[in-house]
Amino acid sequence: MAAGSSQIETVAHEGRVIGLVVRSGALPPETKFLTSPEDNLQLGYVVYPAGGEIQRHVHLPLERELVGTSEVVIVKQGRCEVDFYSDDKELLTTLEMTEGDVMLLLRGGHGFRMTDDTVLFEVKQGPYTGLAEKERF
Repeated sequence: MAAGSSQIETVAHEGRVIGLVVRSGALPPETKFLTSPEDNLQLGYVVYPAGGEIQRHVHLPLERELVGTSEVVIVKQGRCEVDFYSDDKELLTTLEMTEGDVMLLLRGGHGFRMTDDTVLFEVKQGPYTGLAEKERF
């Protein structure tokens, strides 16, 4: 079920995080990651003071083995309702998403209903293999 502050809502089932919703107004005072280091996609805030700097760098070609596809969805415009499902396709909760909200989908299932004209910005692991990687229910 959904739990957490009004700014960050966690959807969990049987001790495992299914997804997170980060509301548009959520701004922590310090760096804070919202996912555990074991999750296959990391989501968090990195906070810097004025004049702060991220030293230039490259990411090394580290080989990783992932199971599943995680997604980040940002509501750029509009409003929608998101159903979160367990791995067993059991409806856990429905949350409303509005402009500026960010959602992380780590596991389980999900479905969307647009209540306004909506533009979603989606980030997920690639390469994309098409509909062969989805099971609709």
